[in-house]
Amino acid sequence: MSKFSDALRKRRFVITGEIDPPKEPIVEEIISQIESLKNVVVAANVTDNPVGIPFVSTISVCKIMIEKGLEPIYQITCRDRNRIAIQSDILGSYMLGIRNILALTGDYPLVYKEAKPVFDLDSVQLIYLLNRMRKDKIDFFGRKLSVDLDIFIGGALNPNSEPLELEIMKLEKKIKAGVDFIQTQVVFDRNVLEKLKEKTSHLDVPILIGVTPLKSVKMAEYFLQNVPGIRIPKELIDRLKSSKNKIETAIQIASEIIKEAYELKFAGVHIMPVGMHGYVKEMISRAGI
Repeated sequence: MSKFSDALRKRRFVITGEIDPPKEPIVEEIISQIESLKNVVVAANVTDNPVGIPFVSTISVCKIMIEKGLEPIYQITCRDRNRIAIQSDILGSYMLGIRNILALTGDYPLVYKEAKPVFDLDSVQLIYLLNRMRKDKIDFFGRKLSVDLDIFIGGALNPNSEPLELEIMKLEKKIKAGVDFIQTQVVFDRNVLEKLKEKTSHLDVPILIGVTPLKSVKMAEYFLQNVPGIRIPKELIDRLKSSKNKIETAIQIASEIIKEAYELKFAGVHIMPVGMHGYVKEMISRAGI
């Protein structure tokens, strides 16, 4: 059993982080992020070629994290691999000691349009197949496995979606397929959190709220233009505009969202530092968690 899964099962307020693989094999960049998050979060995701841009292999970063003492959550998307490659990577990662998996459909490749997407599976199908491997010891193709796979399976949720009911329907499918935990898209608005809490009150699955420090007005504008349904209260943007210390303001805003998630009794938060890994401890401290 992983420390991450154990913490969620014990109903603690769990905090996870995120490691961004470099575009080139520069180990020092990975180690720097790991050292900033180690002993601060219980586990950290490793992104899998976000927005269709190639980065260093997720599995290799997860292995370095294990060696350095930070538990990984292995993100795997369905965009770049068919089910043969995904099963191969899952079994290979298990041999390396990776136990937590976040199953994602993946973003369509918009930057490098010459790359053809695969999408042999979607996230719900992948969660189902992973759960079948774990529960029934049957691989993706119906073959019997001789070993037990002690894996912890996660999925994603966008609480900013409208109508939210459609996103909740997807969540219910993921729960039925066997998901163990949920991490959400980034949230900046307490009203979004309150609505999500209301709409998921009937569901028994731990939800970790996505938190990202808003470092600038430009970053806020990017979210508003590129993330479907994202809501950033005008008050937050005004605070950034008038701030003389944008980093300080970003830390404070992130800490307030962490505190709100705690007060609303969500299972925890998932902090995506986007270059501010060294400030995650301060964000948590200010939230009073």
